Amino acid sequence: MESWFRLKERGTSLSTEVLAGITTFFTMVYIVIVNPGILSDTGMDFHGVFVATILASIVATLIMGLAANYPIVIAPGMGLNAYFAYSVVGGEGVTWETALGAVFVAGVLFVALSLTSFRYMLLDAIPASLKHAITAGIGLFIMFIGLQNSGIVANSDSTLLTLGDLSKPMTLLTLAGLVITLILKSYKVKGYLFIGMVVTAIIASFSGLLHLPDRIVALPSGLSETAFQMDISGVFEHGLYAVIFTFLLITLFDTTGTMLGVAEQAGLMKNNKFPRSRGALLADAVGTTAGAALGTSPTSAYVESSAGVAAGGRTGLTAVTVSVLLGLTLFFSPIIEVVASIPAITAPSLIIVGFLMISVVTKIEWNDFEVAFPAFLIIAMMPLAYSIATGIGFGFILYPILKAVKGKWKEVHPIFYLFAILFFIQLVFLNH
Repeated sequence: MESWFRLKERGTSLSTEVLAGITTFFTMVYIVIVNPGILSDTGMDFHGVFVATILASIVATLIMGLAANYPIVIAPGMGLNAYFAYSVVGGEGVTWETALGAVFVAGVLFVALSLTSFRYMLLDAIPASLKHAITAGIGLFIMFIGLQNSGIVANSDSTLLTLGDLSKPMTLLTLAGLVITLILKSYKVKGYLFIGMVVTAIIASFSGLLHLPDRIVALPSGLSETAFQMDISGVFEHGLYAVIFTFLLITLFDTTGTMLGVAEQAGLMKNNKFPRSRGALLADAVGTTAGAALGTSPTSAYVESSAGVAAGGRTGLTAVTVSVLLGLTLFFSPIIEVVASIPAITAPSLIIVGFLMISVVTKIEWNDFEVAFPAFLIIAMMPLAYSIATGIGFGFILYPILKAVKGKWKEVHPIFYLFAILFFIQLVFLNH
């Protein structure tokens, strides 16, 4: 174990790595509750998605830990699951099987990109400000979903949206859960999202909004309802090319950005370069592909991995520890299903994660109009059009136009013009 993970070389120990893994686990385990809750809105079997979520996370995280030797956890990404459920299935009107097909195709492309240098060209083609805008827009989008699901924001015939009825028990519980979770975060409590869910669930139980199941532990089941159900032919029949590109694009640079940030925090960067980047990206690519085959939305590197790094995690043993703990959660599906069915328990996490994601707007070059306005459109159109792909499309079409009319067309990467054309075709001719 010492020679495999190089514990002494990285100045760590077995006990430190295990503790770091436990810390990371409690900061990110909320996803096994939130992800099945979101994807089950598409008609997918809750238990199947629950098992698929955990298995995809274990596969990708083990590859990260054993092959790349990084203390980074991979699991279905927040934002991507909302896009899958509410934009692709809900917005495009396709089945969840077809949506899984799009994820699978994107995963295969991601695997291919991870094995070539083209991934760097793809990342370099997109200005940093637009990357930050996409992250911020996704944050606004999932925050909006959390507000809607909890009843804090409601539909209105006259104004489209309005303040919901805050006197309803479920909405009141959401507000209470939100305040509790925010207090935990303000005191920097590790695992505050998960702990906030637990406390909210306890309040819900005492108030009669949550009824505990007959059993807490059960053997994993339901995977047969979601595994290998992806409809790849339907992806091309419906022309979901922008959907594939969106899944691929977000997963690629979100994962890369998170990995670089966590690796830098852990002191694992070498001369400003990310060693073994191919293996690290391949872990996420395989996770996304395997996840689609099993029945879940795309995976992504989790920024919550930084909690484990702060606790001393420096090697892949931290990731392996998280994988073991995730495996144990497979047997708690009865209680997790009940908890996930209460919007007030999961909505605060959506709202807070949305806040964390939108905070990157400070990194956008607002003084550069030719970049700032496309970035603004990306952020605004995602929640307003209820589609991450639409928001990206508007920004990606406008950016090269503004640059070209100012005589700065050479500043735009050639591949970006291709992005703009593809999005224009998708939004104008295929988005019906």
